[in-house]
Amino acid sequence: MLDVTLLDFFTDLANPRLDFLLHAVIMAILAACVCGVVGCYVVLRGMAFIGDAVSHAVFPGLAVAFALHTSVLLGGAVAGCAVALLIAVFAQRRHIREDSIIGIFFAASFALGMLIISRIDGYTASLTSFLFGSLTGVSRTDLIAAVAVNVVVIGLVILIGPQLTAACLDRETARAMGLPVAVLDVVLYLAVTAAIVISVGTIGNILVLALLITPAATARLLTTSLRSMMALSALIGALGSFVGIYLAWAIDLPAGATIVLVLTACFLLVWALSPLLPTFRTAKETSSCAA
Repeated sequence: MLDVTLLDFFTDLANPRLDFLLHAVIMAILAACVCGVVGCYVVLRGMAFIGDAVSHAVFPGLAVAFALHTSVLLGGAVAGCAVALLIAVFAQRRHIREDSIIGIFFAASFALGMLIISRIDGYTASLTSFLFGSLTGVSRTDLIAAVAVNVVVIGLVILIGPQLTAACLDRETARAMGLPVAVLDVVLYLAVTAAIVISVGTIGNILVLALLITPAATARLLTTSLRSMMALSALIGALGSFVGIYLAWAIDLPAGATIVLVLTACFLLVWALSPLLPTFRTAKETSSCAA
């Protein structure tokens, strides 16, 4: 049963004493927007594993930042970018499959993070916050960083979107066209890293993959246009995040887990109804997004 009505929730959002709640909602929406856009490329390329790997790769950076009492966003960004670059470099040699490279760095990064944080006094509470998110962990600085990430990542997608799409859908053809596939891989990995780092605060390290994949997969059921898919994915993620935080606040539930379950419920509903729903596309846009 809901202890807080939607009207009460909006009242709480306007309450200066509960500014952390407003910060959490804004951060969740910003994270959902950038994850929704980047997640479309992840879904198209079938590389959900990279999202999981990068989300775990930021963990040692978060732990080091916590130990040094510096910005966890900065620590996560440095660690995530380092591992993303390593994956991109190692994946260029075809003797080992990309998913194997990702799995190696996935496990090593998370193990390193666990090792670091186990040496910190009082690590239990901080570990819970890192893994599952916290409504009270979002500062004004984090919000500014999230806005900057949205501008940069979405700007990159606008500028080099066709090249990224070509590299995601057919890497060999992209190479034959003279596109710098390795550079595009790095750009995509770094975009995924940026999206994940700003999402960790509200949804947590473990559950952030859902914000990256689930809205994009839901949107994919509704459209064959990449541009429409990105817009729908961002919208679904933002609405799901808002509803998830509202339910978490009203029923006293973990915010990250509630957001994930709301997004999952949305996916299941769209999947069940997709044969009856219209697919939003135009003839011109259909050619830009392969089945």
